[in-house]
Amino acid sequence: MSQVLAVRKFTDPLVTATGAPRASVTFGVFETLWFNTGTLCNLACEHCYIESSPSNDRLVYLTRAEVLRFLNEARACDPPPAEIGFTGGEPFMNPDILGMLEDSMRAGFRVLVLTNAMKPMQKLRAPLEALNAQYPGMLTLRVSLDHYDQRGHEQLRGPRSWEPAIIGLHWLAEAGFTITVAGRTLWGETDAQMRAGYGKLFAELHLPIDAADPTGLVLFPEMRGDKDVSEITVQCWSILGRDPSSVMCARSRMVVKHKGADAPAVTACTLLPYDPLFNLGGTLAEATARPVPLMHRFCAQFCVLGGASCSAQHELDSRSLPLHSSQTDSSQ
Repeated sequence: MSQVLAVRKFTDPLVTATGAPRASVTFGVFETLWFNTGTLCNLACEHCYIESSPSNDRLVYLTRAEVLRFLNEARACDPPPAEIGFTGGEPFMNPDILGMLEDSMRAGFRVLVLTNAMKPMQKLRAPLEALNAQYPGMLTLRVSLDHYDQRGHEQLRGPRSWEPAIIGLHWLAEAGFTITVAGRTLWGETDAQMRAGYGKLFAELHLPIDAADPTGLVLFPEMRGDKDVSEITVQCWSILGRDPSSVMCARSRMVVKHKGADAPAVTACTLLPYDPLFNLGGTLAEATARPVPLMHRFCAQFCVLGGASCSAQHELDSRSLPLHSSQTDSSQ
């Protein structure tokens, strides 16, 4: 592939570097409304999708009042979202997180929280148990456990990150929470090998998670900014056997608040909170009104070629999807 084509990739919303019509996605049924509670985190993980860390506050904490405004708008959607998701950073570092969860479930939404299950969550054990008892079956916590082996997990999350996560998982299971686990796929293992390894771990820990279930154990494909990737053309849908409605931006939006901004904004998905091209407005109505051109490498790496979704309701099994760029377009 020529260097010229590599430089020109992901620059034009209408065409790829080869001049082929770029794929875009029209919003369909609202599945998940995400809130990024802020990018501050108690960890600084290698390959973090949005560079969360103890010092990254590019996305500042959302407030309970700001979240409630979007919840009210979401309730008026026809139909409303199937679930509300909270991500970060580490959501349990946000001082308003308990109120946000309560407001979401009181409004009738199922709630998914992505967490590392470490000290920020564990400090809130009592009020979390109370919420789970008040709204039974409505709260799911997805715990990040990057590999089924301590060495792999700590390779990405740092020393002494394994044991606190396992303690958090144990407590969640014993307290009767609905729990799932998210892992990563950069290890060179097959899907079957990964699920077998996690299955053994879950059995040893007596966790009520089925490692063979892609909604119980979510294995996320890798996204690397330094790795070349194919652009997604209109023709790719038929080549890959994919429906545009299966892509995350056809079913979800995320609310963020940029540092220094007067108000939150709505982005196309959970992966691209910083790129202004994917800032779709200040309301859900604005953010769902126009198609999203797939003009970022993460659109290809994660959603289309990787076949992944952050939602608890629509996880895809990526094993059936071709992962080689030669099968998608001619810009390699």
